[in-house]
Amino acid sequence: MNKMNKISKSLFILIFSTSSLLAENLLDIYNEALKNDPTFKAAEYSYLADKELVVQGRASLLPSLTLSGSTNWNEYYQDKQLQQEYNSFSSSARLTQPLFRLDSWFQFKQSKSLTNAAEAEFAYEQQNLLVRTAELYFGVLRAIDNLNAAMSEEKAIKKQLDQAQQRYEVGLSAITGVQEAQLAYDLSKASRINAEGSLFSAREALNALIGREIFSLDELGEGLLIESPAPSSKEEWVDIALENNYQLKAAYLKKDAAKSNARNAASNHLPKIDIVGSKSESETNQFNYEGLNFNGQGVPVPEVTGRRNFAIQFSMPIFQSGAVSSRRKQAYAQYERTNENTLFTQRKIIQDVRSGYSNVVTLVANVTAQKQAVISATSALEATQVGYKVGTRNVVDLLQAEKNLYSAEKNLANAKYDYILANLRLDLSAGTITPGDLVSINNLLN
Repeated sequence: MNKMNKISKSLFILIFSTSSLLAENLLDIYNEALKNDPTFKAAEYSYLADKELVVQGRASLLPSLTLSGSTNWNEYYQDKQLQQEYNSFSSSARLTQPLFRLDSWFQFKQSKSLTNAAEAEFAYEQQNLLVRTAELYFGVLRAIDNLNAAMSEEKAIKKQLDQAQQRYEVGLSAITGVQEAQLAYDLSKASRINAEGSLFSAREALNALIGREIFSLDELGEGLLIESPAPSSKEEWVDIALENNYQLKAAYLKKDAAKSNARNAASNHLPKIDIVGSKSESETNQFNYEGLNFNGQGVPVPEVTGRRNFAIQFSMPIFQSGAVSSRRKQAYAQYERTNENTLFTQRKIIQDVRSGYSNVVTLVANVTAQKQAVISATSALEATQVGYKVGTRNVVDLLQAEKNLYSAEKNLANAKYDYILANLRLDLSAGTITPGDLVSINNLLN
């Protein structure tokens, strides 16, 4: 496997016809994803939009001031003859302060819960981006390892096919040996073609994350430490998730928002009291023909009037044909629906944490077993090669031994990737994943 790891980088560059390019690591890709991943950026803008809900909800409890004004040109006709023409102006100001508005209070509480829920959802998307980046990154490395294994297998089987043909031509083996080697070679070639397609697909998925083409990646080194999850109790992980998982926090906050919305609808039966102050002023520059005259023309005499008004306004719905009651019932039904959705989210997170914990424990044992499988497959191949030379093993045995070794090496690489990703997914479900986890993994790359 060490030999394969050494050629992975050059093979990846060769496949995509690049040269003189520095390999990029996991942190490089993650930092670009923070700026360029459309899914994450959409979540960010959704959070920024929802942040304004609490501002709008608070505004309904605070004073509001409205200013208005107008200017009008007036013409007065009598028997189609213009008698008067003049300007009139008006302005007004209205100040309103809610005094008793339970509907506005519950609306504010709802907006506050929704804003906090949006913050929790965005925090989850930040964590989820860590996992998505790692999945796509190691998806490419996994595809490279699989292709390397397929190419090595094809090359080895081609060599055995050539040897089988030579042995047949000199009469040392039957035609069946050539046919069996040919079949194995054809199958390995098909496997290699599929592996090439998988690599291109994995690479394009990673390209889509950051919006540009990636040519070479740092590979996983030999320093990966395989450990059981800590804490070692599945239920402790569940407790951590119930306290820290951002999806669950968002669900609880949405439940609170739905409850405030139901109370808002119920409060529409109650009176609403506002303090209102208003001031208005108008001016009319109308000609006054009964007054002074200047060269036979009337002189405009401005007339200014104003009004101030201070009031406590009271309103209370008495009968609206059942609309208020219907909205209250609708809001409480929506609250119950949100309550059930919250319960579903909680159960799903518990399930994900327990499954994730068991998966990590299984993969710890799997990586250990795959390491031993590589050692055993290597020894078996060496023994089979000796037996083939002395005639105690045939070409089928040799081909199978080579396949077993390449398969064991590929399975070990995949088990390591699965172990890394399973730990990240477990931390994501528990709500404890941080960029520091990605830094630790990045330090294992070379």
